Amino acid sequence: MTEAQVVRFHQTGGPEVLSYETATLAPPGPGEVRLRQTAVGLNFIDCYHRNGLYPLPLPSGIGLEAAGVVEDLGPGVAGLAVGDRVAYCLTPIGAYASHRNYPADLLVKVPAGVEDEQAASLMLQGLTAWYLLFRTYPVTAGETVLFHAAAGGVGLIACQWAKHLGVRLIGTAGSRDKAELALAHGAAEVILYRTEDVAKRVRELTGGKGVPVVYDSVGKDTWEASLDSLAPRGLMVSFGNASGPVAPVSPGILGPKGSLYLTRPTLFHYIADKAERDRAAAEMFDLVARGVIRTNVRQRYALADAAEAHRALEARETAGSTVLLP
Repeated sequence: MTEAQVVRFHQTGGPEVLSYETATLAPPGPGEVRLRQTAVGLNFIDCYHRNGLYPLPLPSGIGLEAAGVVEDLGPGVAGLAVGDRVAYCLTPIGAYASHRNYPADLLVKVPAGVEDEQAASLMLQGLTAWYLLFRTYPVTAGETVLFHAAAGGVGLIACQWAKHLGVRLIGTAGSRDKAELALAHGAAEVILYRTEDVAKRVRELTGGKGVPVVYDSVGKDTWEASLDSLAPRGLMVSFGNASGPVAPVSPGILGPKGSLYLTRPTLFHYIADKAERDRAAAEMFDLVARGVIRTNVRQRYALADAAEAHRALEARETAGSTVLLP
């Protein structure tokens, strides 16, 4: 048996419902490995699970993303060895832990040249940037796109990846400091959404045309501006709710605004296939190792301080990525 420190919640609510507990791990079962986790990624979906927006059976662990080292193999595990460095970003939920048992076939090996903190902050956010840019709306060189929260964890990766692909990314940010951060990571222009008219500015930057796609993880506060920034037949990609969920929408509004398309994608539908997931992760890790994509772990909290990390994230006091350290 192995003792583990874990973060759990027994009721939904604010960050204060998170509790730091000790759990006993049984040996890994068939198809599982036991991991000693070295870094845990913090993501907005964790807040949605904690506050009940995305309901979970209670009590529940929390967290989807971590990196660590294989410590033990369960029956039937092939292709992994004790000591391998690995990372993941899929259910079962419970990444906020010092040790855990996890399905071996959902793990991705972390190559030399990529640090554990980088891997833990990249799996969910980096693969989100990958599916948005390559699958939901496959961008092409020379295009202009709008990406909200460009200084966030997903946004900074998207800025760099878009620039690498020859795409002009217009970002939005809530402060001058965050705007400068996004520009330093490849954004072509950044709009200060709190003081500027986003849609008007997008039209100015595109010669009145608008953009073919808007990637929006902010939600309620940017919904109207996002739709009004699109060119005719443009695609609205709503993939998050940082400011709160969008109110119920009548599809009738999409016609007058330009016969627009609307999608609500989820990462897990894009990486459910192991071969595709492994290819995407390998491509992403290769760009990191080559220095094309720089990771931005800008906040670190002890695992025991997960509640404080949630408060900072929801208050939009963070930039780049945040990791919890067991």
